[in-house]
Amino acid sequence: MIKALAHACFTVSDLDAAIDFYQHKLGLPHAFDFINDTGEKFGVYLHAGGRSFIELFQGEVGEGASPSYRHICLEVQDVSATVDELRARDVEVSDAELGMDNSWQAWITDPDGNRIELHSYTADSWQAPHVR
Repeated sequence: MIKALAHACFTVSDLDAAIDFYQHKLGLPHAFDFINDTGEKFGVYLHAGGRSFIELFQGEVGEGASPSYRHICLEVQDVSATVDELRARDVEVSDAELGMDNSWQAWITDPDGNRIELHSYTADSWQAPHVR
Protein backbone atom coordinates (compact mmCIF):
# COMPACT_ATOMS: atom_id res chain seq x y z
CA MET A 1 0.00 0.00 0.00
CA ILE A 2 2.40 2.78 1.13
CA LYS A 3 5.69 2.96 -0.81
CA ALA A 4 7.48 6.04 0.53
CA LEU A 5 7.24 9.55 1.90
CA ALA A 6 6.58 11.57 -1.27
CA HIS A 7 6.88 15.10 0.10
CA ALA A 8 6.60 17.38 3.10
CA CYS A 9 4.69 20.62 2.54
CA PHE A 10 5.23 23.93 4.35
CA THR A 11 3.67 27.38 4.23
CA VAL A 12 6.42 30.01 4.22
CA SER A 13 6.16 33.73 4.87
CA ASP A 14 8.80 34.63 2.27
CA LEU A 15 8.91 32.25 -0.67
CA ASP A 16 12.13 33.71 -2.11
CA ALA A 17 13.94 33.40 1.24
CA ALA A 18 12.70 29.82 1.65
CA ILE A 19 13.83 28.92 -1.88
CA ASP A 20 17.21 30.46 -1.13
CA PHE A 21 17.53 28.36 2.03
CA TYR A 22 16.30 25.02 0.68
CA GLN A 23 17.68 25.27 -2.86
CA HIS A 24 20.82 27.36 -2.55
CA LYS A 25 21.96 26.66 1.01
CA LEU A 26 20.80 23.05 1.43
CA GLY A 27 21.38 22.23 -2.25
CA LEU A 28 17.96 20.78 -3.11
CA PRO A 29 17.48 20.98 -6.89
CA HIS A 30 14.50 22.87 -8.32
CA ALA A 31 11.83 20.57 -9.76
CA PHE A 32 8.94 22.87 -10.76
CA ASP A 33 6.93 25.95 -9.77
CA PHE A 34 3.25 26.48 -9.02
CA ILE A 35 2.01 29.45 -11.05
CA ASN A 36 -1.44 31.04 -10.59
CA ASP A 37 -3.75 32.31 -13.34
CA THR A 38 -2.08 35.75 -13.30
CA GLY A 39 1.37 34.25 -13.88
CA GLU A 40 2.57 34.74 -10.29
CA LYS A 41 4.64 32.01 -8.64
CA PHE A 42 3.00 30.96 -5.36
CA GLY A 43 4.81 27.70 -4.67
CA VAL A 44 7.74 25.50 -5.58
CA TYR A 45 8.72 21.83 -5.56
CA LEU A 46 12.32 20.99 -4.66
CA HIS A 47 13.85 17.54 -5.15
CA ALA A 48 15.06 16.00 -1.88
CA GLY A 49 16.58 12.87 -3.46
CA GLY A 50 15.15 9.65 -4.81
CA ARG A 51 11.39 10.04 -5.07
CA SER A 52 11.07 12.64 -2.28
CA PHE A 53 10.38 16.38 -2.41
CA ILE A 54 9.92 19.49 -0.29
CA GLU A 55 6.87 21.56 -1.29
CA LEU A 56 6.75 25.25 -0.30
CA PHE A 57 3.78 27.63 -0.61
CA GLN A 58 3.72 31.37 0.06
CA GLY A 59 1.37 32.24 2.92
CA GLU A 60 0.85 33.77 6.32
CA VAL A 61 2.90 32.17 9.11
CA GLY A 62 2.95 32.96 12.81
CA GLU A 63 0.59 33.80 15.64
CA GLY A 64 -3.03 33.60 14.52
CA ALA A 65 -2.07 32.22 11.11
CA SER A 66 -2.28 28.69 9.86
CA PRO A 67 0.65 26.56 10.99
CA SER A 68 3.60 26.36 8.62
CA TYR A 69 3.18 22.58 8.47
CA ARG A 70 0.50 21.81 5.91
CA HIS A 71 0.65 18.05 5.37
CA ILE A 72 2.82 15.04 4.74
CA CYS A 73 2.37 13.07 1.58
CA LEU A 74 2.69 9.31 1.34
CA GLU A 75 3.36 7.76 -2.04
CA VAL A 76 1.11 4.78 -2.70
CA GLN A 77 1.06 2.27 -5.54
CA ASP A 78 -2.51 3.06 -6.63
CA VAL A 79 -4.56 5.85 -5.03
CA SER A 80 -7.95 4.41 -6.01
CA ALA A 81 -7.10 0.96 -4.63
CA THR A 82 -5.73 2.54 -1.45
CA VAL A 83 -8.92 4.59 -1.03
CA ASP A 84 -10.98 1.39 -1.34
CA GLU A 85 -8.75 -0.47 1.13
CA LEU A 86 -8.86 2.35 3.69
CA ARG A 87 -12.63 2.69 3.40
CA ALA A 88 -12.91 -1.05 4.03
CA ARG A 89 -10.99 -0.38 7.26
CA ASP A 90 -13.49 2.38 8.21
CA VAL A 91 -11.01 5.21 7.51
CA GLU A 92 -12.61 8.41 6.24
CA VAL A 93 -10.84 9.28 2.98
CA SER A 94 -11.61 11.65 0.12
CA ASP A 95 -12.25 10.42 -3.39
CA ALA A 96 -9.19 10.03 -5.60
CA GLU A 97 -8.68 12.93 -7.99
CA LEU A 98 -6.04 14.11 -10.41
CA GLY A 99 -4.21 17.11 -8.93
CA MET A 100 -2.92 20.14 -10.81
CA ASP A 101 0.52 18.45 -10.94
CA ASN A 102 -1.02 15.52 -12.89
CA SER A 103 -0.57 13.13 -9.95
CA TRP A 104 -3.39 11.18 -8.31
CA GLN A 105 -4.24 12.19 -4.76
CA ALA A 106 -6.66 11.54 -1.92
CA TRP A 107 -6.73 12.91 1.62
CA ILE A 108 -7.07 11.54 5.15
CA THR A 109 -6.47 13.00 8.61
CA ASP A 110 -4.92 11.38 11.64
CA PRO A 111 -6.80 11.35 14.97
CA ASP A 112 -5.39 14.80 15.83
CA GLY A 113 -6.50 16.32 12.53
CA ASN A 114 -3.08 16.30 10.82
CA ARG A 115 -3.60 16.13 7.08
CA ILE A 116 -2.05 13.30 5.07
CA GLU A 117 -2.06 13.22 1.29
CA LEU A 118 -2.03 9.86 -0.48
CA HIS A 119 -0.28 10.30 -3.81
CA SER A 120 0.73 8.33 -6.89
CA TYR A 121 2.68 9.59 -9.85
CA THR A 122 1.54 9.28 -13.46
CA ALA A 123 3.66 9.40 -16.61
CA ASP A 124 2.53 13.04 -16.93
CA SER A 125 3.23 14.03 -13.29
CA TRP A 126 5.29 17.16 -12.97
CA GLN A 127 7.54 15.13 -10.65
CA ALA A 128 8.16 12.40 -13.26
CA PRO A 129 11.41 13.84 -14.69
CA HIS A 130 12.87 13.91 -11.16
CA VAL A 131 11.90 10.49 -9.73
CA ARG A 132 13.94 7.42 -10.29
